Amino acid sequence: MLMPADSAIPIFHVVGFSGHRQLADPAAAARAITAALQTLRKEVAGEWIGLSSIATGSDQLFVQQLQNLGMSWHAILPLPRAEFRKDFAPDGWSEVERALARAEHLRVINAKGAREDAYLDCGLETVDGADVLVALWNGQAANGKGGTADVVAYAQSIGKPVIIIDAQTCDLRRENWNSLARGDSSLAKLNELPAVEQGGGRNPFNAPDNVYRFQQKCDAAASHGAPQFRRLIVSTVVLHVIATLIAAMTLAYGMHNEALPWAKLACLTGALAVAMVLRHHGHSRHSWVRCRLAAEFCRSALATWGLPQDAPLFENLDLPGVRGLGRSLHILHSRSFTAQPIAMDEFKRVYLVQRIADQAAYYHRQEMRALPLFTRLKTGFWIATSLALACTLAYAVAQTMNLEVAAQVRTTVFYFLPISLPVVAAAFISLISINDLQRRVARFREMQMMLEESRKKVSYCQTWNSLERVVLKTEHALMQEVLEWHSITSFSESH
Repeated sequence: MLMPADSAIPIFHVVGFSGHRQLADPAAAARAITAALQTLRKEVAGEWIGLSSIATGSDQLFVQQLQNLGMSWHAILPLPRAEFRKDFAPDGWSEVERALARAEHLRVINAKGAREDAYLDCGLETVDGADVLVALWNGQAANGKGGTADVVAYAQSIGKPVIIIDAQTCDLRRENWNSLARGDSSLAKLNELPAVEQGGGRNPFNAPDNVYRFQQKCDAAASHGAPQFRRLIVSTVVLHVIATLIAAMTLAYGMHNEALPWAKLACLTGALAVAMVLRHHGHSRHSWVRCRLAAEFCRSALATWGLPQDAPLFENLDLPGVRGLGRSLHILHSRSFTAQPIAMDEFKRVYLVQRIADQAAYYHRQEMRALPLFTRLKTGFWIATSLALACTLAYAVAQTMNLEVAAQVRTTVFYFLPISLPVVAAAFISLISINDLQRRVARFREMQMMLEESRKKVSYCQTWNSLERVVLKTEHALMQEVLEWHSITSFSESH
């Protein structure tokens, strides 16, 4: 039997670094950096990864200490290599090249402005990508834009935890330490989900077993635990409509049967009870949304695992509920994308069948489920509205021309229907809105068109670069649909 640990995703933390190029005491600075890193590893569980540039001086010292401690390094450069190397002597650049070859991940800030702007942007991106910033700083203002003072000031302004190493004494000082996230509660809860045996699907691009099993258990939890919130909301609308119809019947037909008030009271009480159930069971809704979001993000990650380089699927994603998951998937992919090479033709074949065709079939099924309901509700709205207008017009004509109308017809057509039909029409519109039917039908059709276009492009691609562009564009569109669903679901069902 599989245990949760067999399907868990490791939690990663990132420590960024900024420091001066000139060091008063390199040995003392190295010891201080090591002490800061060891403190983080001791106080916060999970794997810590370093993030920094590799300029002369303290940046290179930081990378050396990471390697001495067996920690991974993600490099972030302010400029493309050809431009960045202009800041180094030939022998110094050779050392940088050797260090970059050992980097687990490399990102270049594609600055189009001034050179110092690129260095500032690199520092700010380092802060944004880190959980903690370690700064070797003399406490003075920067000599130019993009210096360590600017980076520290930015980190302080957004409340980022900072460990400041005094450049002269090498003493350590902490700031904003209470805001340090010592774990990822969302990812931890997903890891605790019970593992499931492998179902009918398969791991198409030989991703690590724990990643594939993690996706399967999140998908299973989302499928089995999907709450019926929309149905409950629909029931409140229906109960209110019935209560209104009872009241209209009582007034129009003079039906003062003592059972009717109790029936109306029962409907209103039932609607209130359902509303209270919705209000007090938000936890299951949030759990369901979290599981579905994680399952779909993992599905995208698995679909790109066979690419010859790690795909930046989650690079610009900063949604709190999946931030840790996105980081973990990105790091795991960067570590294993060369472990299981796959031929391009095989990748295309599997991707076309297991991703594009599968998603197109899913959106087609969803459209076929939503479209008939949307059509019926829209038709019901127009019928109810038209009848209400006809009854009101008949009443206006009869009153104006003093026409004689049978009592039963007058009661039904002039009194009961003009009251009840607008309520029924409003209920139809409410049901369309509650189920988000109009948007869903349009969106499902758009997604099928997008997938068909992607199918044609993938089939034609003859190089990995072109194939990767199409695949990433497709996956970003699919994830955007999931994020849109997440926003609509979280907002509409929390009110």
